[in-house]
Amino acid sequence: MKTRLAFALLLGSATPALAQEEPPKPVTVSGSVALVSDYRFRGVSQTDEEMAIQGGLTVSHESGLYAGTWASNLAGWGTFGGANMELDLYGGFKLPVGGGGTLDVGLTWYMYPGGFANTDFAEPYVKLSGTIGPLTALAGVAYAPKQEALGNFSATPQSNGQSEDNLYLWGDFAAGVKGTPVTLKAHIGRSEGNPGLGPNGTSLAPTGEYWDWLLGADLAIAGTPLTLGVAYTDTDISEAESAYLLPNFSSTKDGSSIAGSQVVFSVSAAF
Repeated sequence: MKTRLAFALLLGSATPALAQEEPPKPVTVSGSVALVSDYRFRGVSQTDEEMAIQGGLTVSHESGLYAGTWASNLAGWGTFGGANMELDLYGGFKLPVGGGGTLDVGLTWYMYPGGFANTDFAEPYVKLSGTIGPLTALAGVAYAPKQEALGNFSATPQSNGQSEDNLYLWGDFAAGVKGTPVTLKAHIGRSEGNPGLGPNGTSLAPTGEYWDWLLGADLAIAGTPLTLGVAYTDTDISEAESAYLLPNFSSTKDGSSIAGSQVVFSVSAAF
């Protein structure tokens, strides 16, 4: 769950009539920082249902090529094999399609510095986005080919070195509330892979066969790059399905599943 913000600067009437807009730069740099009450990745808490500080930076070229990085602190799930941080590197290519749509093809490399060996994994993705009236929509497919970080290598000593793959399908939707700085948002996702979820459970990434969803709203603070957010997130992972992963799959505070329902608050800024 990684949020990107966009904002524009409007020129006032005091601008000289002969002034011209600067030509677009061939290379642009954008980024964001955020404080969230819980880092949820595909519906599952990565921070033991505690707060996280996150930030990212993207360098884009006018050709459509881009590359960037994103990071967050971690906790829970056996501290991800000893790692207290997730560091993602990504790159790809965007091109316009149809009447205002965008096709985005790229790859994310998920890294867990300081964790156990073979916890990092690569995941190519394809995203198609566009607008339908007031609604902005995005459909995505992410497929991680077989690799040890997704295998059941920690379930039993005999499974060490096993490789698995994982497929994630999702849709994101957003619509502004007319006359207000509020944007409503929704997400639905489906993961299909090996039946384990979580570091020191059976795999080092949130995989398995389950649905996750989110409903929320963002409030843009006028005159600032700040956005306040609130979202309800949940999965269909039952207590019985996650029981064999305990205690790694439970919150250290109350023993509840870290895939259970949660209201997540956030404050973010774009630059």
